[in-house]
Amino acid sequence: MAGPAQNRQDISKEVARVFALQSAHQWDVKATTAAQRKAKLEKLKAAVEAHADDIVKAVQQDTRKPEQEIRVTEVMNVTANIQRNIDNLDQWMTPTDVVPSMNPDDKAKIVYEARGVCLILGPWNFPLGLTFGPLAAAIAAGNCCMVKLTDLCPATAAIAGRIIRDAFDENEVALFEGDVSVATNLLELPFSHIFFTGSTRVGKLVMAAAAKHLSSVTLELGGKSPVIIDEGADVDKIGAALAGAKQFNGGQACICPDYVFVKEEQKQQLVESFRSNVQQNLYAEDGTFNKEAIAQIVNEGNFKRVKGLFDDAVAKGATVAVGGTFDEADLTVHPTMLTDVTPQMTILQEEIFAPLLPVMTYETLDQAIGYIEAHDKPLALYMFSDNEANVEKVLNRTSSGGVTVNGVFSHYLENNLPFGGVNQSGMGSYHGYFGFKAFSHERAVYMHQ
Repeated sequence: MAGPAQNRQDISKEVARVFALQSAHQWDVKATTAAQRKAKLEKLKAAVEAHADDIVKAVQQDTRKPEQEIRVTEVMNVTANIQRNIDNLDQWMTPTDVVPSMNPDDKAKIVYEARGVCLILGPWNFPLGLTFGPLAAAIAAGNCCMVKLTDLCPATAAIAGRIIRDAFDENEVALFEGDVSVATNLLELPFSHIFFTGSTRVGKLVMAAAAKHLSSVTLELGGKSPVIIDEGADVDKIGAALAGAKQFNGGQACICPDYVFVKEEQKQQLVESFRSNVQQNLYAEDGTFNKEAIAQIVNEGNFKRVKGLFDDAVAKGATVAVGGTFDEADLTVHPTMLTDVTPQMTILQEEIFAPLLPVMTYETLDQAIGYIEAHDKPLALYMFSDNEANVEKVLNRTSSGGVTVNGVFSHYLENNLPFGGVNQSGMGSYHGYFGFKAFSHERAVYMHQ
């Protein structure tokens, strides 16, 4: 039996072999027409559709998500994303004409060309959706790709490998299964572009590896996304929206609301609305909690981390207003709202990534803005307000990857908007046309007449 050293050598040889194949083939792929690229995307879409039931079983095995969530995020959204690339690719590939400023009789244009051989590293919270989305954009832009899903979702990685092998030769797209050592070996290669979705901690490691080869990067990270509830806002609707957001994927989404600012006089109403929504969606009439209706925490290590955040907050004076139940046997956390939270608590210092929602009160809007200004720039910011001046004030005084006003997740779901973070919450953006641009080099071409 081969030992660890031999296994590492085998992994290194295999990723180097495929990288060499794709490096040689990249120029043929770069030269493909829109029609040829659309045909490849059609094959990928057909393979996803053919394996839809297998995807559901695999993701359930890895994460215990509700089936309908999986069908929406890991199947329907994937195929819709691929189709969006197909429908718009002719337009996206069309060069942009530019009138030369020095000699208008000359010609100039911007040509969108493939970056080359790209690496896509996917996360565990939406393992297929957040891997095949970037992959579709990379294919549309004319790249070769090497893909690695997280080792926390081995069943999903296995079915993703089958899908990719159904649609592509390995000299164009190849998927690698295995543990972190595989990702480490991949990051040693001089890719043209690296697309990573995951934690800020790992994002720094990816960026450091990319720097060795001057590879460009897109980093889709996370952070603590704040919610500001303005005075006079409809707290009943807001509480329900926040409860729904925290139930979706068990709160394990990079754009999930992470903490809330609310006026003291509206706090109890927010608590009651949150509790009512959780009760309606997750509890039977006899009080039984429906564990099948909410995703579990991904693994024991993350469960203990989340429980530690909760215990620290309660020990330092936080009030358990809703929930507070942790079932370690099956890694289930009941949606929980904590009030009387203070900045000294660890739960306000680390991204939660679970169905816990800490609530702070504020006296003036400037107080809430000042707190956000003093911390890392988040991936998302949510504000509920009917006061346009206050909305503009928050937009002018804060920075975040994206913003949704009077709702949750909408800036992510709108594919005509770029999605991405800023500084600590990420680098670069994608979705729709912006995904095509992320995997393209905008090449300046000037032609003398």
